[in-house]
Amino acid sequence: MATIDGRPAQYGISLKQLRDLMEHRGPDGIAKIQELGGTQEICKKLYTSPSEGLSGSQVDLDHRRETFGSNSIPPKPPKTFAQLVWEALQDITLIILEVAAIVSLLLSFYQPPAEDTPFDDDETSHGWIEGLAILISVIVVVFVTAFNDYTKERQFRGLQSRIEGEHKFSVIRQGEVKQISVSDIVVGDICQIKYGDLLPADGILIQSNDLKVDESSLTGESDHVKKGEAFDPMVLSGTHVMEGSGKMLVSAVGVNSQAGIIFTLLGAAVDQQEAEIKR
Repeated sequence: MATIDGRPAQYGISLKQLRDLMEHRGPDGIAKIQELGGTQEICKKLYTSPSEGLSGSQVDLDHRRETFGSNSIPPKPPKTFAQLVWEALQDITLIILEVAAIVSLLLSFYQPPAEDTPFDDDETSHGWIEGLAILISVIVVVFVTAFNDYTKERQFRGLQSRIEGEHKFSVIRQGEVKQISVSDIVVGDICQIKYGDLLPADGILIQSNDLKVDESSLTGESDHVKKGEAFDPMVLSGTHVMEGSGKMLVSAVGVNSQAGIIFTLLGAAVDQQEAEIKR
């Protein structure tokens, strides 16, 4: 393997080719794999071994992240407190109350001609209190709603970060099975998958044993999909292994995986170009 400072000089397959490959299923997917020379040839192009995995050197891992992306999906920036206040103000009920409060305040300051008011009316002179009370109530509701939303969003993001940091997955590196953080997985890794796993990246099956996957999170289909090298070797991030076991070659991670592409299209993650700039 030609290397520069411990990393591959050039991969034999591009990020675009891998993304295009993972968009195919079943016989179409097998045909695309064959166009690229087969699974073993793809492993060679990615400078990895189906049995030994990657070397695990930091230089090699960093180079793979630069070339194919890291295994994280950058979420949209959290909304500021001011944005949440503005959203709370869009409630139709609060808009009606705001208009009523403003109208009430304006009317309270209107002074009719003296001949039209033969007697003093305390209710008229203190009419501004009602409008001010409505306005204060609206302000309190808006700020309480915005504060609750802000707190929930921070708690959710904290929980999400903790789960991502604690989630480990089995990969083969230097011929040994190692438990590493999901965010450390790179293209070219050989992952062991088994019943109960939530797949952290897109991959191509190298070996399988009665493997069935729940792809409802991506396709909406509730039926478990049988996977195998001979008929449907593509496994996708965000799906659950419901039966069997196997090994897969990681072919796409993060925003380049099928789940990452969907999140980006739905606006739940930053655009791929933005993610590339941040890297």
